[in-house]
Amino acid sequence: MEGVYLVHFVVMVLSLGLLVGTFCQVDDGSDNETTAVYIVTLKQAPASHFYGELKKNTNVFKHGVPRNPNQSHKPRDDSRSNRSSSSYIARVHDSLLRRVLRGQKYLKLYSYHYLINGFAVLVTPEQADKLSRRREVANVALDFSVRTATTHTPEFLGLPQGAWVKSGGYETAGEGIVIGFVDTGIDPSHPSFSDDISLNSYPVPRHFSGICEVTRDFPSGSCNRKLIGARHFAASAITRGIFNSSQDYASPFDGDGHGTHTASVAAGNHGIPVIVSSHHFGNASGMAPRAHVAVYKALYKSFGGFAADVVAAIDQAAQDGVDVISLSITPNRRPPGIATFFNPIDMALLSAVKAGIFAVQAAGNTGPSPKSMSSFSPWIFTVGAASHDRVYSNSIMLGNNVTINGVGLAPGTHKHTMLTLVYALHALNNETTVATDMYVGECQDSSNFNQDLVKGNLLICSYSIRFVLGLSTVKQAIQTAKNLSAAGVVFYMDPFVIGFQLNPIPMRVPGIIIPSPDDSKVLLQYYNSSVERNETTSQITRFGAVASILGGLRANYSNSAPKVMFYSARGPDPEDSFLDDADILKPNVVAPGNLIWAAWSSRGTDSVEFQGEKFAMMSGTSMAAPHIAGLAALIKQKFPSFSPSAMASALSTTASLYNNNGGPIMAQRAYANPEINQSPATPFDMGSGFVNATAALDPGLIFDSSYDDYMSFLCGINGSSPMVLNYTGQNCLSYNSTINGTDLNLPSITIAKLYQSRTVQRSVTNIAGNETYKVGWSAPYGVAVKVAPTHFSIASGERQVLSVFFDATMNSSTASYGRIGLFGDQGHVLNIPLSIVAKITYNTTTNG
Repeated sequence: MEGVYLVHFVVMVLSLGLLVGTFCQVDDGSDNETTAVYIVTLKQAPASHFYGELKKNTNVFKHGVPRNPNQSHKPRDDSRSNRSSSSYIARVHDSLLRRVLRGQKYLKLYSYHYLINGFAVLVTPEQADKLSRRREVANVALDFSVRTATTHTPEFLGLPQGAWVKSGGYETAGEGIVIGFVDTGIDPSHPSFSDDISLNSYPVPRHFSGICEVTRDFPSGSCNRKLIGARHFAASAITRGIFNSSQDYASPFDGDGHGTHTASVAAGNHGIPVIVSSHHFGNASGMAPRAHVAVYKALYKSFGGFAADVVAAIDQAAQDGVDVISLSITPNRRPPGIATFFNPIDMALLSAVKAGIFAVQAAGNTGPSPKSMSSFSPWIFTVGAASHDRVYSNSIMLGNNVTINGVGLAPGTHKHTMLTLVYALHALNNETTVATDMYVGECQDSSNFNQDLVKGNLLICSYSIRFVLGLSTVKQAIQTAKNLSAAGVVFYMDPFVIGFQLNPIPMRVPGIIIPSPDDSKVLLQYYNSSVERNETTSQITRFGAVASILGGLRANYSNSAPKVMFYSARGPDPEDSFLDDADILKPNVVAPGNLIWAAWSSRGTDSVEFQGEKFAMMSGTSMAAPHIAGLAALIKQKFPSFSPSAMASALSTTASLYNNNGGPIMAQRAYANPEINQSPATPFDMGSGFVNATAALDPGLIFDSSYDDYMSFLCGINGSSPMVLNYTGQNCLSYNSTINGTDLNLPSITIAKLYQSRTVQRSVTNIAGNETYKVGWSAPYGVAVKVAPTHFSIASGERQVLSVFFDATMNSSTASYGRIGLFGDQGHVLNIPLSIVAKITYNTTTNG
C-alpha cells in the first residue's frame, strides 16, 4: 500500500511545483548535476522468500505424486501476513539512503519488498556509484523504458463447445482466479467489467488482498466484484518531468485504450454487444469471462513506461495475490550485460513464478526478422500473434465492370445504384488550390470544397503517410463528406505508402479504402478516362466515372487460419547483446492477435479512428498475450495446484500444428505484401504451435520445472554468479550442479550449437489415468535422432524419463527443425518441437 500512497503524494505536490517523496536535500550547489533513476537491489532476501507456503506451491508435484486436481483452491494469504515486514523493509531502505548519501539530495520512488528487496531512487551517477560500493547492496541498474507491444476468437478457439464446457459453462469459466494486468490502466465503467450481469454469486477470492485507488478520475465505486483491484505507478516518469496529468491520468484510469482492450480479451464479461459507429458486430467475451481483474497501471499514452514503475507494479501484483500476470509490454532495447535474462523485469517475474504466479508476456511487434524476440526468459510464457478465420472484406464496383477489393467497416451504397465519382482536387472551391494547401486531397476540411459538386456523389480522397502518422484521419474525412452531403467516400492509396497494412476502419457512411497502390492506379485511370473537359479551357464539364460500394460490415469466416503475422517477433531467442542464440525456444506458442475486437476506454486515444467508441479492433502481440492469460486462468481453475511451468507445459504440448484446412500453419515473411510472402511456420515463428484451449485442459503428461531449476540454469551461464547473487541474493555455490538451457525440463528442445553428438533428457509426469504411450519423431535436417524408450506405460502420478540422442550428420549454420510425438492409447497426444541451429560434425579447431 505504501507505493500507492507515495505516488499519490508525489503527484499532488507536483501540482504545487514541488518534488517530494522520501526526499533529502541540502543546498550543496549541485543543482545542475545530471540525475537518473536507478533500481537498487539489496542482498537480503525479499519478503516472499520467507514464506514457506509459497515454496510448497512452486512445484505441481510433491515426491512425484500429483495433488488432487479437484481440491479446493486454498487461499494464499501470504500478502496479508507480511505487511508489517513491508514497512520495516521500507525503513531499512530509508536508513541506508540516509547513511550513504548523508547531506545530499535524492528521491526514493519505490521500496520493493515482496519479489525483490530493493528500491528505485533518483540520484546522480556519483551517488549511484556510492550505493553500489556498499556491502548491503547487490546490484545497481539504470532504469530503462518499455512500450506496449474480441467477438469471434472464443469460437475460433473452440471455447463454447470445449474448454468452457469443461469449466461448467461460460458463467463459471475462470471463477476464483485473479488476472493481474500491467498495462495502461482500465475504464471501470465499461460493461465488460461489470459485476451485475449474472444472478450467480460472485465473491472476491479470499486469497486476494489488493485495493482500489480512489482519485478524481477513478472515483469510489469504480471497483466491484469483477474489477477487484486497481493501482497506478508513475514515479519514475514523474521524476523525469514527462508525465502529462491531463492525458496520462494520475490514476488507474485508462487514457490510452490499450489496457482496457487487453483486460477484456482475457477476462471481459460474456455476451457484451459490440456496437461501433452505430453498427453491430456481434457480442464480445473474454477467454475466462468469470475471472477477476486486477489492474496495475505502469504504461502511459504520451511516453510508454519505465522499468522502475513496471517492477513496482509486478511486485505489488504478487503481494496482492494475483494468480496470473499479463504483460503486453516489451523493453525498448535488448538488455545489456552477459545475458538478456538479467534485467529487473525478468528477474522480478522469476520471483513471481517462485510465488506460484503464471507470467505471460507479448513477444513483441518487431518481426519478421530472426532474433527479433523481445521476451527472453524460460520462466516467462511468451506469446506471438497469429490470425484467425474472420475477415471483413469490402469492394467497389466501377462503371467499367472492374471490381477492386479494399477495407473499411462501412455500409455499402444502395444495391444496383451507380453513383458519380468526384476527385477531391476537382471539387475545390474558388479560394482553395493545391498550392495553398498541398494536403487538401486528404479531405480534412470541408470548407475547402464546393458542395454543389460533391453532394450526392462519391468523394475520392487521398490516403497518404499522414494517415499513418495520425496527422490526418479517416474520421475527419468522413466528417468532411457528411458536411458536403456526399453519398460516400473512396480512399486511394498514395504511391509513397509502400507495404503499409491497413486494419479495417469503422465508417458511418458508405466508404472504402483501397490499400493497394496498383489498384489505386486502376481506379484513377478509370476516373481520368471518364472525365469530360472543355477542349478550349480544359475545365471539367462532366464527371463520367461511376461506382458502387458493396460494403464491409459483414464478416467472412472462410479465411485460412491461423497464420503467423508478419509483425510477430521471431526466434531464436537472443541470449545476449551480441545476439548469440540461447538454448531456449521462443515464442512458446502463438495465439489470436490480429484484428481483435475488444473493449475500449471512453477516453482512449491510442487509435484516433475508435475515439469515443466502446470497442476497438486492434492487432499485435499485445492482443495475443491476454488470450493466453485468460486460458491460463481456466487451467488454474481446473488444476489449482499446477505450478507455472506445469501450466506452460499444458499450453505448449497440446498446441496445434495445422490450420483450419488441415494444412501446415504458415508464417508471413515480409512487411510488404505479406500474403504472398509466406512459408510454413517453424518453431522459431510459432513455438510449439497455435494454442488449443480445450486440449490444454487435458494434457495427459506434464513437463515440470522448479525455481531451483531456473537458478541452476542462470548459474550455468558463464560469469553469471555475481549477477545471480545481485538479483536473487543466492550464491551459485549452493547449487551442486548447473545446467544449460537445453537441459531445462521444458516441453521443447533447442540446441544453439550441436557439436557432434549430445544426449538430452526430459521427464514427464502423468496427471491423467493409467496410459500407454508410443514415441515417434522426425529428425531435423542434418541431424540423426533417437529417443528411448520408444514406448512406455505410465500410471497416474508416475514419472517417466525420456532420453533423446542427437548426432550431427553435416556441418551447417542453418537452423533445422523436427518433432517428437507422444501418442497415448487414451487419446492424449503431446508434441515436442526440436530446433537445432548450428550443426558441427567434427572439431574445426587446430592446435599450434
